[in-house]
Formats: sequence, structure tokens, C-alpha cells
Amino acid sequence: MKCPNCETNESKVTDSRETESGIRRRRECLGCGHRFSTQELVRIPTLVVDKRDGRRQDYSRDKLLAGVAAACARRPIAQRELDRLADDVEAELQRIGSGVVKSLDLGRMALERLRLLDEVAYVRFASVYHDFQSAADFEEQARAIRMEQPEPMMGLAAVTARRTRRASPTRRNRPASG
Repeated sequence: MKCPNCETNESKVTDSRETESGIRRRRECLGCGHRFSTQELVRIPTLVVDKRDGRRQDYSRDKLLAGVAAACARRPIAQRELDRLADDVEAELQRIGSGVVKSLDLGRMALERLRLLDEVAYVRFASVYHDFQSAADFEEQARAIRMEQPEPMMGLAAVTARRTRRASPTRRNRPASG
């Protein structure tokens, strides 16, 4: 590491701390004694995604996050959870370490994590990933989710009733008792 003061290549590390994006190191130049900080960033090796149509494209975290965010639209999911999902997918890609990943595998990785995060977002993402063509495809996916659940999901009728339930006109117009 070159000293920014005297440009000597010799320095020693006096302190290291992990940060969100890598490691911060405090260094001391062995030539002039100048102290300076460096930041080491973790870099994912260049990944290429094999698309379904045969094209190859550079991996894009932003594209993964955009797809997941679209599936999570109007769901109570914080951005940090989506970032964590992308981090988990990228960590798995690093473990694989091949440099080339099929878009189907990338989608499967996102789906596995979405299933744990939110069922509705999972089904939305699955509809694109599995190329659902009819309502029957959605029903089949919902049935598969229900079979894995220890307790039944709230039915559509219950959700609709809860959303449309309002005070009766007679209750609304009654004077307050007092």
C-alpha cells in the first residue's frame, strides 16, 4: 500500500474494523510515520447470467432488486429486507463460484427467499418465474403453499368481508349516548 504522503510502499496495519461494505484499515507508513486509512471492498467476481432465450447478460443487483420489489409492491416489507435478500442471493452465487449462472437458477434463489419473507410476494414472483398462463396456475401454487403451512391461510371470502365490513346506516346515524 502506497503512503499518500511519501509514496513509500511499506506500511503496517494498526487497526482493522468491519464496515457494511468491507473492511476499514488504519495504517502507518514505515518510511515517514504518516497515518492513513484504507477501505477494502468486497467485490463479487464478474457474473454472467444465461438468459432463457440464449443471450448472456452481466449480473445486475439492481435488476434483481427491481424484480423482487415489484413482487413486494404494497406489501409490508422494508427495503432493508429486500437488500438482505439480494445479499443472500449474491452470497450463494459467490459460493457457487462458476462466474456463469442461469437465469432460472437466479430466479429460484430469489423465490426460495421470498417464500420465507412473504407468501403474496412469492406467488407474484412465481407467476413471472413460472410463466403462469391462467388462474388455475395461481390456484395450484396457492394449494402447494397451503399444504406446507401448519395452519390454514385466511380465505379470500374472509379477506373480502373484512375489507367491506362497515358500520350499518342505523349505527352511523345514532346520536352518541351520554
